[in-house]
Amino acid sequence: MSGGLLVAGTTSDAGKSVLTAGFCRWLYRRGVKVAPFKAQNMSNNSMVVVGPDGRGGEIGRAQAMQAAACGIAPDIRFNPVLLKPGSDYSSQVVLLGEAVDTVTAGNYRSLRPRLAETAFATLAELRTEYDAVICEGAGSPAEINLRDGDFVNMGLARQAGLPAIVVGDIDRGGVFAALFGTLALLSPEDQALVSGFVINKFRGDLGLLRPGLDMITAATGRPVHGVLPFNTDVWVDGEDSLAYGRTLGRPGAPRGSEWLRVAVVRLPRISNATDAEALASEPGVHVRLTVEPAEIADADLVVIPGSKATVSDLAWLRETGLADAVDAHAAAGKPLIGICGGFQMLGRAINDDVESRRGTVPGLGLLPVEVTFGARKTLARSRGTAWEHIPVSGYEIHHGYVSGGEPEPLLRYSDGTTEGAVRGSVYGTHWHGTFESDEFRRRFLTEAAQRAGRSGFEVAPDTRFAAVRERSLDTLADLVEEHLDTDALWRLIEGGAPSGLPFILPGAPGV
Repeated sequence: MSGGLLVAGTTSDAGKSVLTAGFCRWLYRRGVKVAPFKAQNMSNNSMVVVGPDGRGGEIGRAQAMQAAACGIAPDIRFNPVLLKPGSDYSSQVVLLGEAVDTVTAGNYRSLRPRLAETAFATLAELRTEYDAVICEGAGSPAEINLRDGDFVNMGLARQAGLPAIVVGDIDRGGVFAALFGTLALLSPEDQALVSGFVINKFRGDLGLLRPGLDMITAATGRPVHGVLPFNTDVWVDGEDSLAYGRTLGRPGAPRGSEWLRVAVVRLPRISNATDAEALASEPGVHVRLTVEPAEIADADLVVIPGSKATVSDLAWLRETGLADAVDAHAAAGKPLIGICGGFQMLGRAINDDVESRRGTVPGLGLLPVEVTFGARKTLARSRGTAWEHIPVSGYEIHHGYVSGGEPEPLLRYSDGTTEGAVRGSVYGTHWHGTFESDEFRRRFLTEAAQRAGRSGFEVAPDTRFAAVRERSLDTLADLVEEHLDTDALWRLIEGGAPSGLPFILPGAPGV
């Protein structure tokens, strides 16, 4: 059996996804045949992967990004279970790429043994094919109410004999209490696999932190394998968009005399907000996620992204006043694009007896299309052209289909059939990922700037999104190599958890 490691965290968004990617790229650069793995994701940021049989399947965007860090194509086995929340109480279950059920917190327990069996078998299979598999946990391993039946955190580590490290975000504060408390709420068997800590997002003088590192090691008998500095150049696909109120990426200075301001509506059930990251890679493009009508009014370009609950999120747009702001933006002739669920919202009507089961509801009426939801879900990698000759590619994940209207298309498939819609300054498409096509992105931004009256904005002819992503992954590996004890980490990956690690009281309640 190959080597492996579980990257657990004190909380969600502690840095598990990016640290896993950093480990993967570090090992890849060492010549190790490495793969990522996350037994179960809960995320609406997904990507379509085409399997050996030609069938499309979904995995989390984070695992697709981690596969890129490994220098390999994404595989549905890298994320065997994907939960896509449609409300606060229910999620669609995607098993090995295919939607198989919708569950609530109550009936999830009955399905969990099947999901766990699939996850364990999939990891075992991957470990016969790769030298190392770097596994990402979910949330915190010390969710004591969820430990029974867990197959993502210490349940996975126990079953597969994986050493685990725990990463904590010091930028949140309280990192030493979080690290100690995480360990101290685990059973003796789980604690025996927790082999060390990593501190993430540190700003300041490491010398001032050193006494705390020594004390947490003395208190737990486990080393801190390093401290990663806060780095604004690292922004790669994550599981969920938690960036409301923050600028995406680190925008470079404009090539021309003006910036282009982009507002991305942060829908309650937003999916694939990562579509906007390619826009944020362009110099002079300021991309911000927002729920404020005033920021819509102030933007040059507005993006309504995908949604896992299109009809509900459309109602939310109206309730918050954002729909009025979007309508005013379009009425002023400024550019607006809807992607997937956002595209569906821009039409005249949505007929939904599948997802929300609310029947026919009026859309925003900004595009001359009508959308009907079908039971069959489209999962596809798509290629074609825009503006007659510009190559563009993307992927599709949707239940809704254009069922009425004869719009001017935005895109054409390779076979000549049309996709999407354009009316004046309003655009819509079901394709995710189109802005990663460099020529298409440049043409779209140039046209958007003209319609917004930003004559001083110029696109950068040399920006390549694939290269931007590669630089981010290499930056992660550089940080790992510079700031972490990679020799100690390799010993864990190759040899497992060291014996004799001390047990820290009180342990798991009831154990």
